[in-house]
Amino acid sequence: MGKHGLSVGLIGMGDMGRMYASRLLAADESSIINVCDVPERYESLKKEFENSKLNVLKTGHHVSRSSDFIIYSVPAEHIDKIIAEYGPSTKIGAIVAGQTSTKAPEKAAFDKYLPEDVSIVSIHSLHGPQVPPDGQPLVIIKYRAADEHVKIVEEILAPLKSRYVYLSYEEHDQVTANTQAVTHAAFLSMGTAWNNMNRFPWDTGRYTKGIEIAKINITLRIYSSKWHVYAGLAILNPSAKVQIDCFAHCVSDLFKLMIEEREGDLRKRMYDARDGVFGRPGDESGGKNRSPILLSDEVLNQFSIGEPPNESTPQPPPNSHLALLAMVDCWHTLKINPYHHLAIAATPLFRVWIGVAEYLFRDQDRLNAAIQAALWDKSHRSDDAEFMLAARGWSQCVSYGDFKWYKHRFEETARFFEPRFEEGKKVAAKLLQVIMDQEKERSAAREN
Repeated sequence: MGKHGLSVGLIGMGDMGRMYASRLLAADESSIINVCDVPERYESLKKEFENSKLNVLKTGHHVSRSSDFIIYSVPAEHIDKIIAEYGPSTKIGAIVAGQTSTKAPEKAAFDKYLPEDVSIVSIHSLHGPQVPPDGQPLVIIKYRAADEHVKIVEEILAPLKSRYVYLSYEEHDQVTANTQAVTHAAFLSMGTAWNNMNRFPWDTGRYTKGIEIAKINITLRIYSSKWHVYAGLAILNPSAKVQIDCFAHCVSDLFKLMIEEREGDLRKRMYDARDGVFGRPGDESGGKNRSPILLSDEVLNQFSIGEPPNESTPQPPPNSHLALLAMVDCWHTLKINPYHHLAIAATPLFRVWIGVAEYLFRDQDRLNAAIQAALWDKSHRSDDAEFMLAARGWSQCVSYGDFKWYKHRFEETARFFEPRFEEGKKVAAKLLQVIMDQEKERSAAREN
């Protein structure tokens, strides 16, 4: 049963469930790890792991009855139905956790269906299965449990080598909304806009260097994942809905200022957003007392899709960076301090997105160039129009709570980018690793 003497059950063997199973088993092959997926996948799952020490069971009933620590690793939109089915079978005295991205439905389902004689210590790894869990934030939520149960969960999950973050259910949903909702909306909207233009961004000559490369890589990474990873957070988290709606309105408002050439209003709005989020130039508030997250253009250029740019690569035309302007404007409107959440439980994607925003907003010349391009340079105007429409479309989809529409929009764009997924995932993984390594060095320097 492993060093802790308890059996572990995983209900849901998607990408995240598999990552947990492989990490826990690799750390101690004497561990008893019971796993299952949907019943119709039982035979194929059993065959896949026939040479493994994972114990593949037929249904969640079997996993629930035989496991001491049970993790529901299932999409948030299905959590109520699945816990209603398997929760009553939970072993007496077991500890139960959910690995959902939105905790409000999970908490309600646990309260409704789990027996009183089990404990609840929920979890959430704040990264995707493609990102190694080492050093990444892993939220632990003590709900219906004693301190000793939390210690057991910490011990069982130690092989992940993650950084534990202790939150309540409500705090979790607020933090994940603040770190992921607008980030995902921005990248999803960029992907949809490029899809609707029917041209890969690296083929247009307008997205070839510096932070443009970071945008493309992270967009590819998101669309190479599964749609439900993002849908649950966006649709089921009330705070996320508010933020995605605000982001869409900010995109629309700024685009109107651009096409109406209202320079004074646009400049004031962007300077106010910068000062509110990053601090005024020269002061020590906001993010001004931090070293920037992103690296130089020269380093970022190494992570391009296809041939990396060099000195002979034509300089792309000035970009309005509407997605970045709107994101910082949204943070300022909602009074979100991204650095607070960066310290608590930032995802790798959120670090990249803050880094990209810093790169633009903490450099007066770059910000002024973006404002000038937004007002007077028409080379990106059609792209910005498509982006505005895409952002509004995603916001409407989320506000209607329509998972089918969300899936359709996501998979339609995913099919467009699919030929470059493998390359994009590898390049994005390298980029994220460089940024994570940089953050480790920064943390070590602060400690010293």
